[in-house]
This record gives sequence, structure tokens and C-alpha cells, in this order.
Amino acid sequence: MTKNFVAELTWRGMLHDVMPGTEEHLMEAMRSAYVGIDPTADSLHIGHLVGVMMLRHFQLAGHRPFALIGGATGMIGDPSGKSAERNLLDEPTLRHNQEAIKGQLARFLDFESNAPNAAILVNNYDWMKDFSFLEFIRDVGKHITVNYMMAKDSVKKRLSADAKEGMSFTEFTYQLVQGYDFLHLYRQHECTLQMGGSDQWGNITTGTELIRRIGGGKGYALTCPLITKADGTKFGKTEGGNIWLDSERTSPYKFYQYWLNTSDEDAEKYIKIFTFLTQEEIENLVAAHKEAPHLRQLQKKLAEEVTVMVHSQEDLDNAIKASNILFGKSTSEDLKQLNEKTFLDVFDGVPQAEVAMADLEAGLDMIGALAAKTGFLDSNGAARRELKQNSIAVNKEKVKEDFLITKDQLINNKFVLLQRGKKNYFVLVVKE
Repeated sequence: MTKNFVAELTWRGMLHDVMPGTEEHLMEAMRSAYVGIDPTADSLHIGHLVGVMMLRHFQLAGHRPFALIGGATGMIGDPSGKSAERNLLDEPTLRHNQEAIKGQLARFLDFESNAPNAAILVNNYDWMKDFSFLEFIRDVGKHITVNYMMAKDSVKKRLSADAKEGMSFTEFTYQLVQGYDFLHLYRQHECTLQMGGSDQWGNITTGTELIRRIGGGKGYALTCPLITKADGTKFGKTEGGNIWLDSERTSPYKFYQYWLNTSDEDAEKYIKIFTFLTQEEIENLVAAHKEAPHLRQLQKKLAEEVTVMVHSQEDLDNAIKASNILFGKSTSEDLKQLNEKTFLDVFDGVPQAEVAMADLEAGLDMIGALAAKTGFLDSNGAARRELKQNSIAVNKEKVKEDFLITKDQLINNKFVLLQRGKKNYFVLVVKE
């Protein structure tokens, strides 16, 4: 029994363009659809999440999703939305990236069960690598005119007078290669729908054209909007770069914070796109948020749902604990539970000074820790004054002038956190 996939995407704000007849086609029987994923890194980032969520909704609606790793197309570079050519990848790198990406996709898609709509991962390098150039231009190229290819927006933008660089023949042929992927999946797996971002419409419809002209059948196209932020800055980017799904690249704490810090307007949009909450649940949340926006219920729920989905409940709990270290009540034990990456993320930008492990073996006095050895405070006198006023804490616990910092205070065998008042932090980095 299939559910109405198009209707689900529509209320979630995830539908941009859809070829006429697609909704009816999907309601008739179980169908197969694919989304192409760029394998230029060994992790997805949150910019990929919309396509992944579309595949998940497709599977939940009773259909079979295909995740296509663009090994061959990754070797060429897609001109859509790009101002310059990308670096090309070798085969070992592509294979490594593919395996890492499949592991991440398995958190969203059922690849392993015996269900008739279990997901399938494919790599277009597997069917493109043995294609000779002459075969390709004979069997595929002759069916699509240059006029048709030149009319695509992605091509026109790169060839416009404003474009600083032209477009290589390699990138010009990209839409033919992507179009052939659709034809191949149509022939081998009866895949009748390709989905992607709205910038992919031209490439997708080239595939439907090849299915019509070479395959003698009908393919369908569906795109989602490109996700934007209300303030005009790019979704999924921070000053430090992409927000990755790999916890080694972006810690669960930073991942959680990204969603927690979204604006009210964006949170209302994102909670429909990036969670599987029902329409009723979301409407109730939005109404509650509007009643008391200062509680940021939308942002908290969004951050919780996405962090658990991408990472785990344990990672979410740790991210919340880490957030409370800066903004709530916490103890030295809470601090010591942070791993090194999360600790550095929480105290990113906080001033640091190095001290020797030998100093801690003897016991580092507070005047040295605050002024003489670190420069956290301007002078020894200022250090004594703050200590007398009970405004200094070591690892979140208040201390007096006679306190000695020893190895017992070390966080991750490496850090000690000093604090003056509520918001002034200083990190001691202990070196052997």
C-alpha cells in the first residue's frame, strides 16, 4: 500500500518542480526513484540532507529508493550552480568515500531487510568505466542535440558574458552522463523517477528525454527547493566551513548548536524538512512557540530530532550537557566527561596559555595560574583581589588563594578551565 509521496513533500515545503503525471504514477504501484550524491568527500554534510530525507519519505511511502553515488560524474564535475570546475577524484578515493557515505545513509534508509522496497546503493562509475568514448557519442550523444543542451540554465549561466571562466567540454557533457544514469537505472531496475535539488532540473529532464528517445519509455522528474536561510547567508555553512554528518569533522555538540541557533523563521521551515514529526505535531509546536518564543521550543525540538537522527541519543545528551557548561549549572565532573574535540568546540575562541606538567606535579598556585605564568589577569594584585572576592573558579568550582592546581584537575589529561565571574573563561593547556 503506497502513501501519497507528493502530498507529503508538498505540506513539508519540499516540492519545487514536478513533472505532470508524477503523483498519479506513484499512486498506481510501488515505484523506484533515485537521488544522486556527490562523492567528493568521505562524509555527507547537511546540504545533502534534503535529498536523503526525500529518499526516506519515498521509502516510508512504500516505494524503493536508490542512492546513486556519482563516481563517474564526480570525476567530471557538475556545472550546475558552480562557477568553476572541481577537482577530479581517483578510483581508490571514490571507493573509500562511497563506503563511508553508505554507512551514513544506513541511518536513514533500510538497505538490509528483505522488504520489496529495501534501498539499493549504486555507483555510476560501475557502468560508465567500461564505456568507450566512441560508444558513448554513438549510442547516447547522437540522441540529444547541442541546441537542447545549450538551452539548459546551468549551461547558459556558465557561458554568459558575466561568467569569468568558460565551460570545458568535459563539464558540458555532464548532463549527458547524468542523463544516461537515469536511462541505465530505468533499463536495469525499472527506475522511473529522478529527484534532486531545483538546480538539477535540467540534468534530470535530459534523462527523461533519453528514456523517451532510446528506452522508448517514460521517466519522471521531481525537485525540491534549494534550502536558504532567512538572513541570506548560506544554509549549512559556518565560519569554520560545512556542517558535516561525520562526528570527527563536526562534533555532535557543534552540530546540535547549529540547529539550536536557527532563527524563528528558519526553524519553522526546517522542522518540516529535517524531521519526521507529523503535520499535527509540528502545527502544535509552532503554535506553542509563538505563545512563548523566548523558550525557543521549536529550535530545541529541531536540534534534538536532527541530532538523534544523524548521531544518537547519547550524543544528544552529551551535547546538551556541553551546552549547559556554558549556559547553565554544571560541575567539574560534567567537564571531565567531555572528550577533547567537544571541550575545544565548547571553548572555541577562549584565550589559552601553556603551562608545564611539572608545574602541576608540584602544585600550581592560583597567583601563578591567573597572572604570573599565564597573563589571564593583568597582575598578581588583580589575581589576589579577584580571589578574595570569591569570583575565581577552577573547572567550575570556586577556589581561594591557597588552592593548588594539580594533575587531579586535568580534563582529558590536558586542560584546566579557569573562570572569572560568569562569562570570562581561560584555558590552561598542560604540556609534558
